[in-house]
Amino acid sequence: MAKRALILIEGSRGNGPLYVQAAQRLGLHPITLTTDPAQYDYLAAEGSEAIRVDTNDLEALIRECARLRLTYDIAGITGFPSPDETLYATIGKLCRYFDLPGPNPASIERCCDKFAQRQLLAQAGVPIPAYRLAANAIEVERAAAEIGLPVIVKPAEGIGSSGVRLCRDVSELAEHTTHLLGGKHIWRSSPQILVEEFAQGPYYCAHTTGNEVVGIASADFGPPPHFVFRQTIFPAPLTDEEYINIADVSLSCLQALGLGWGPTNIEFRWTKRGPVVIEVNPRLAGAPDSQLIQLSYGVDLINEHIKLVIGDKCDLRKRHSHTAAARNLVPDRDGTLDWIKGTSLAAAVPGVVDVRFFVAPETPIVRRGVYLDCIGYVIAASPSRAQTEAILQRAVDLISWSIAPFPALDE
Repeated sequence: MAKRALILIEGSRGNGPLYVQAAQRLGLHPITLTTDPAQYDYLAAEGSEAIRVDTNDLEALIRECARLRLTYDIAGITGFPSPDETLYATIGKLCRYFDLPGPNPASIERCCDKFAQRQLLAQAGVPIPAYRLAANAIEVERAAAEIGLPVIVKPAEGIGSSGVRLCRDVSELAEHTTHLLGGKHIWRSSPQILVEEFAQGPYYCAHTTGNEVVGIASADFGPPPHFVFRQTIFPAPLTDEEYINIADVSLSCLQALGLGWGPTNIEFRWTKRGPVVIEVNPRLAGAPDSQLIQLSYGVDLINEHIKLVIGDKCDLRKRHSHTAAARNLVPDRDGTLDWIKGTSLAAAVPGVVDVRFFVAPETPIVRRGVYLDCIGYVIAASPSRAQTEAILQRAVDLISWSIAPFPALDE
């Protein structure tokens, strides 16, 4: 009998190893198809098979999967939105070609176009910020004047806060527009910029699988004008009424966008008019959110996602109720990482679940105001929010690192 394989398209430094491990626990043989296997260190560490293929080429992926079918029983296909979110639509097309469970590619593509997403949500009466689409600097300036500063300016397609910035005045608006349109930002297609009202208030994120809200997290960010997560806590401190309100709006989003298969995460700001949808991401959230959900409720979203992918029934029943939190470790300067200290001490703090760094000494550090600025994280969990936050802070205080400035250009 042929070995059952799970095909993973591309990878992820956070969730990638968790998918490989979960697949192996389920008796599957994970195979990663990627343009560059060397970029995912965990593949070698886990002894996981990887094959080089152009993942931007659907026909090439079909040929490779067809070749693998001669040796393996392909139980399912999934993957990661890297380097861009539309790859998840490609995964949906692959699943349909091979008659395997997967997301609706048309719904994913509509959702990845943030302007189209905004239009569909608005038509369905979902509360969203005021927005305009712009193609050049004049249109950006006009849109910002109509909406009123401050505004959020971001590409209409993208992932991980890439190109997203809070513009508080005319000079910041002009600077960021020049950055996006002046050749520094990489566009997949013709440049299209979204200018949006800055919805102010606490941030929440609803995590769904299928048409069920598994739970809601709260989070905060590092200093503006960028939106790099600083800390995430699960579950969010909400009243029953607030939870129901966010959950109801989340389900309205899924219906409006034609989603409802597999995991989705929906970002909110709680404003004066209640929960306002910032963005719907038609995929599992990046690490460590799935770990926090498992620690909080005993629901392993990655394991359950794989079960859906291979045609099994998933189990989203909550087994307990704890508080879990993650603190992202983000450098405050650019340069070369000299050393990291205190990780073992932090990991030994009772209640600390994981201390992880994505970088090693001698790594160049260049901050770009995106999720990749995070060089590591600490996760803690306990029965109460106050206790979890105290554990997390104690662990973070034990960790330190040194970054040496880059040499001057004339040296």
